[in-house]
Amino acid sequence: MDGIQLEILWSNLVSIVSEQAKALQRIAFSPIVREAGDLATALFDAEARMVAQAVTGTPGHINSLGAAAKNLLAEIPPSELHPGDVLITNDPWMSAGHFFDITVLTPIFHRDRVIGYCGSTIHHTDIGGYGVGAGARDIHEEGLWIPVLKLYERGRPNETLHRIIRRNVRTPDAIFGDLAAQVSSGKMGGERLIGMCDRYGLRDIQQLSDSIIERSENATREAIRRLPAGTTTGETSFDVPGGELITLKTAVTVDNQLGEITIDFAGSSPPSRSGINVVMAYTHAYSSFAIRSVLNPDLPNNAGSLAPIVVKAPKSCIINAEYPVPVNARHVVGMYVPFPILKALAKIMPERVLAESSGAVWTIQIQGRDRNDRPFTSSMFNYSGGMGARAAKPGLSATCYPTGVAAVPIEVLEASIPIEFLRKELAEGTGGAGRCRGGDGQHISFRMRSGREWLLNAIPSRLKTQPDGLFDGKPGAAGAFLINGEPTLSGQKQLMNPDDEILMTTPGGGGFGAPESA
Repeated sequence: MDGIQLEILWSNLVSIVSEQAKALQRIAFSPIVREAGDLATALFDAEARMVAQAVTGTPGHINSLGAAAKNLLAEIPPSELHPGDVLITNDPWMSAGHFFDITVLTPIFHRDRVIGYCGSTIHHTDIGGYGVGAGARDIHEEGLWIPVLKLYERGRPNETLHRIIRRNVRTPDAIFGDLAAQVSSGKMGGERLIGMCDRYGLRDIQQLSDSIIERSENATREAIRRLPAGTTTGETSFDVPGGELITLKTAVTVDNQLGEITIDFAGSSPPSRSGINVVMAYTHAYSSFAIRSVLNPDLPNNAGSLAPIVVKAPKSCIINAEYPVPVNARHVVGMYVPFPILKALAKIMPERVLAESSGAVWTIQIQGRDRNDRPFTSSMFNYSGGMGARAAKPGLSATCYPTGVAAVPIEVLEASIPIEFLRKELAEGTGGAGRCRGGDGQHISFRMRSGREWLLNAIPSRLKTQPDGLFDGKPGAAGAFLINGEPTLSGQKQLMNPDDEILMTTPGGGGFGAPESA
């Protein structure tokens, strides 16, 4: 393909996946999808290679979705697909790492053959079982496990599967509303791709995807070859719900001959008894995000640009979870994966990295009954701390890094469940000092208006440890989680009294460079 033709068709693909993501957000029932953008959409070619992704989404969803298509098609091959079929799974090892993230894959038929697939992954409100917390003792306590199946067959719903899902979740209308949004956005994406093919006289997108993926891979390998060869190391330690201390170690090796980067997590903490273990696909997702964000962030994120990044972890490791360890709160550890990698890269590209951020978003889920005795389950809502400072700019305050997910507005939460927020403001001074200062965390306080007992699933981290500064920058402040003014480290689901009040202070980000006053 000549450059002009390729650019025109590439712009069309980006428009398709972006429109797919916008449609998904507009239709979705859950605030975590509609307001926070906790989702991913992507377009795959007939070989199940990710060609394009929407700019909306989180690294944990986007990059794991990139591998999910091949996993689903290994279970149900293209020869068994028909127009109107839609595949589904929430298998943690097939896709995004825990039961709440459901992946839907829609084959696109054009002239009686599959020319590609539209895929999406979103976080669902409820999947039965324990909930989004870290308290389950094995994966089977964590909720409904959906193997790779057909959600729709030849355009008709799989009634057996629909009935199983509906019977196993607390809020079936919300689940099926969000599934309908995924199915609709996938159908729309397929229609747009067929329209593009007809408009430009294409039988399929194979030549187009070959060109995009080959160019992306070559550009990534060339960027790696410009780095100094060798191995650098990084390490981070942080506390998780219950007070457990986790350490992640990395060795980042640059191979100038192959144009390849290998990340090895040997020496990291062993698996946890809590539900904070991370499957390898999620580890790879955040590892490749760290590399891509400092190496060549303007390059499209697809199968080609991800191919030169190799991630390894020993089996007896918290970030290479094996059945049947619990994984529902995998983001609590997974979102720390970029930090030791960035510390290793700081030794060869100090101007492109940032100091440690607060870490994983603080996830809250609330369950109970309102004053009219109707059950409710809140969509998972997140609160972030400060972002680490950069070489030439301060860190952003109350900003989700590395996930990029937005906070659900408190007005939306107060309208959807009986909750009352008493306080939400920046925790000034919690960012670490430095030549560039780390971002501040925030104070959030709330109570329930139901007049009844309620259940709290909260997953705070870094209540004892501090985000490290970089190049003599000072650490950010640790966080605090208080119930009625008393600090708690519990990572278990808790039964709360009607008038209990929660106060959270999220950590600040680390500073970059020695403070000028020093």
